[in-house]
Amino acid sequence: MPEGDSIFRAARGLERALAGRTVSRFDSVFPRLTNPLEDTPLVGRVIERVEARGKHLLIWFSGGIVLRTHMRMHGSWHIYRPGERWQRPHHDMRIVIETPDIHAVAFNVPIAEFETAESLERAEPIRNLGPDPLQDGFDARVVIDRLRDRPDLEIADALLDQRAIAGIGNIYKSETLFASRVSPFTLVMQLTDEQLATTVATAARLLRVNVAETSRGMSTYGGTRRTTGRLDPGARFWVYGRGGKPCRRCGTRIERAKQGQHARSTYWCPRCQPAVTSASRLDPDRG
Repeated sequence: MPEGDSIFRAARGLERALAGRTVSRFDSVFPRLTNPLEDTPLVGRVIERVEARGKHLLIWFSGGIVLRTHMRMHGSWHIYRPGERWQRPHHDMRIVIETPDIHAVAFNVPIAEFETAESLERAEPIRNLGPDPLQDGFDARVVIDRLRDRPDLEIADALLDQRAIAGIGNIYKSETLFASRVSPFTLVMQLTDEQLATTVATAARLLRVNVAETSRGMSTYGGTRRTTGRLDPGARFWVYGRGGKPCRRCGTRIERAKQGQHARSTYWCPRCQPAVTSASRLDPDRG
């Protein structure tokens, strides 16, 4: 699933390509997007800006109309010149925004809604978002307080709660906890203030490194993300996706387990991240 850094980079690319341009054509396979435009068409409106909020991508049009999309597992936005061949099949198209010299196409985006500036702030997915480490004014203290409000959650699940901190997904969850030397199965109530502060700071740092100007990219996820700082494409992550392989720090076998209500995969090093909960909390899936 695309995470906060991917959406941020996609929004930045769309902003640079589209901001200030006038819509010449809009099309979508979603009737919920095309039907309202019979009375308030987008054609002729100016694209004012594009921004990311957590895992949501917002395209602002003149007249106070906002297109909110969420990528879920497989969605992505692409940019093309008129006449340029799409890199995805036409049946994957969900939204097309055309200007005279730039076309933006959303593929396999499952969630797309029109909002106004007023309704956007009332929309539950936006209203309930926690602080976003990639936004100006990010307040780690608010995140810590919101995590503390979830004392009975294992920290890996708590980090995935977008109401506590926006933008973290499965990759950053595992990588953050490894870098912080915290077992993913530790309950929030069992973490010291220092451990929790370190975890939040580490998550923010890893996200920010991956949206630096040297990390360009347009598609939602193009394989440029890395947390180790290594240039080797085969050494991008510390633990994520490395179940059964040796830890890059200590050589211990990296473990993988399904965790939480939604059985999301978690990767960790038992030696670098010593467990503080019983084995009954784990649901090993070490294929």
